[in-house]
Amino acid sequence: MEPSLNERLDFGKMGHGCKHYRRRCSIRAPCCNEIYSCRHCHNEATSLLRNPFDRHELVRQDVQQVVCSVCDTEQPVAQVCTNCGVKMGEYFCTICKFFDDDTEKQQFHCDDCGICRVGGRENFFHCKKCGSCYSVGLRNNHSCVENSMRHHCPICYEYLFDSLKDTIVMRCGHTMHHECFQEMVKRDNYCCPICSKSVVDMSRTWKRIDEEIEETVMPEDYRYRKVWILCNDCNDTTEVYFHILGQKCGHCRSYNTRAIAPPIVLLGYSSSNRWSGIGCGVLCHWADIDILQFRSGLKCKSMLTKLRSVPPKHALSLFVENPEP
Repeated sequence: MEPSLNERLDFGKMGHGCKHYRRRCSIRAPCCNEIYSCRHCHNEATSLLRNPFDRHELVRQDVQQVVCSVCDTEQPVAQVCTNCGVKMGEYFCTICKFFDDDTEKQQFHCDDCGICRVGGRENFFHCKKCGSCYSVGLRNNHSCVENSMRHHCPICYEYLFDSLKDTIVMRCGHTMHHECFQEMVKRDNYCCPICSKSVVDMSRTWKRIDEEIEETVMPEDYRYRKVWILCNDCNDTTEVYFHILGQKCGHCRSYNTRAIAPPIVLLGYSSSNRWSGIGCGVLCHWADIDILQFRSGLKCKSMLTKLRSVPPKHALSLFVENPEP
């Protein structure tokens, strides 16, 4: 008895493939003319080549030929084999040249990403600024970082955009593999490896440090010593009393801070008897002058007009670059 059309299409389903995908075909890589089960198998093999100039990655959209795993017929890319009539993949994308029999992954093609994703189209949205698909739970609920997914994981350095591993968007907006994030936190590292912002709620830890500082009296020589700090969480600069257990940000109350040189603006005195400022930073107060924080060159100029009465001999000549986040 002749098998029905559906039986022929489903023949061998989930019985072929590699460790990456269940599929009933292999691909011929146009870059090296070799046959591999999938592009990941190709990339893994070529990354091990002795000559570094021979190492390369397969561009999925460039695949033109596939080989049916059931009848071993090579043919142009299509979902159904032209010889034996089996579906070479229950899910098939004509753009990515992608085959997969395991449809429980809920594959879908994102036109904005330009590649196929898993997890169901209804469960994701494409963030234009971040340049990738995120879970709908992150819609209007994450810090956007331009093209944040088009970078390498800061821990294992695998490219994140088309990685098979789950990724996580941290509070700061930077991304990394979820398993790398868990491993990092397990080792008591709670700061983003890229920007150093806190990646978890640290309020309880800050409260504990408050209590420890209150109970720890500094030696007389250090008790009234002040230092300038930069807060990694809010990027604000503050002058605080030094303590061996940590320096607390005066703006957001975080202890995720680091000591910096005093951020002083370079001042000059022109022939027109007017003050001028170069650069951005913080002008430390002198006499009765309050601390003025400058955000741009234009604002520097406008705020420095308030200091015309200060004698030229008191002009500060040090300049410290204002750190960027």
